[in-house]
Amino acid sequence: MLNIFMQATPAAAPSALMQFMPFILVGLIFYFLLIRPQNKRLKDHKAMLAAVTRGDEVVTSGGLIGKVTKVTEDDITIDLGSGTKVKVVKSMLADIRNKKVAANDTGKTNKK
Repeated sequence: MLNIFMQATPAAAPSALMQFMPFILVGLIFYFLLIRPQNKRLKDHKAMLAAVTRGDEVVTSGGLIGKVTKVTEDDITIDLGSGTKVKVVKSMLADIRNKKVAANDTGKTNKK
């Protein structure tokens, strides 16, 4: 009798949206935890490369630290000290150590 009752009531099928909901959630998690931060980091790195000027102290991705002596569109020349100069591809810069900034960038003067 139970077998006949179970055959008589069809099971409700979940909607198409509910079937794809786990895939949508995984996609959103990947976007917010992986893709978005990587794009922000890439944008910041491009801005840093565009701001490199002669006289900046830079660190390459290989760990070399030196002062920039020449900047071209694709590469830079770094003085490592003792007259040693190295030509480096610009995209291989990891950091600008002490970027020269304006002494008084706020426009306020200190009066005593």
